Amino acid sequence: MKHLRKCILTLLFISTLISCNQKQDSIISEEKIVPKFSQKQQDSLIDIYLKNGAWKKDMYSQDWQNEINKGLEVDSTIAYFWQQKAMPLFKQSKYELGMPFIDKAVKYNPKKWQDYRAFIKCIFSKEYKEAIKDFKNYQEKYGYGFVMDHSYNFYIGLSYLQLNQFEKAEKLFKEDYEKTIKENGKGWLHHLDLFYYGISKYELKKYEEALELFDQALKIYPQFSDVQYYKAKVLYKIGKPEEGEKLYEIAKENANKGYSINEDNVVYERYPYQVRWP
Repeated sequence: MKHLRKCILTLLFISTLISCNQKQDSIISEEKIVPKFSQKQQDSLIDIYLKNGAWKKDMYSQDWQNEINKGLEVDSTIAYFWQQKAMPLFKQSKYELGMPFIDKAVKYNPKKWQDYRAFIKCIFSKEYKEAIKDFKNYQEKYGYGFVMDHSYNFYIGLSYLQLNQFEKAEKLFKEDYEKTIKENGKGWLHHLDLFYYGISKYELKKYEEALELFDQALKIYPQFSDVQYYKAKVLYKIGKPEEGEKLYEIAKENANKGYSINEDNVVYERYPYQVRWP
């Protein structure tokens, strides 16, 4: 009987081991008991496994992931470890692999990483409804704020644009526009915010208002080819085809010179309404 029980336990162990090895990058079990380290001790672990570990490896390599896994074996509650596992996967468009890791980061430090996750859903994985939910939930808990240089309303508005809910997008862009001017003045308006606010007007066929916003964006960033392209389309629609054609050619020249949306993450993802030139 003892021998049979031992055989059964051995087979179960082998089966479990095979199952674990078949996972490409298994998430460390939540049930694993982890030590409770102080913030100072966790900072030391970050130095060991990130600064002197993963960050010395190729970001897109398995070595990067393995170094972080070593840290997670010591303390799986460090949210930054999970975010650093997810980040290079998103930059490789491996959204399904990265999302469970960023979910873990949010679990262990929601105030730090939930707005980042919502940003990822909007710009990277294009889960617009989920991005809206995440941003709204975050604002309910922590209030109005910014991530990656833009307000939460900006990304929610962007998500509404991508869902063809143009009135909702316009409303949010207007709120941010007026809030910025009231609190900081027109000098704080961002050319990308103005571009998308103008796009919401364009989609609602409010062409004169769209032109005004596009012109404001071009005062800040005169070579912004995407704005010039949509402004040219508006000029065609309001009966100014010659002006539109001339501006279209200028936009194309500027696009060829690289004057497009200049957000940091544009090297990884095409932004909404970014022009695909023939």
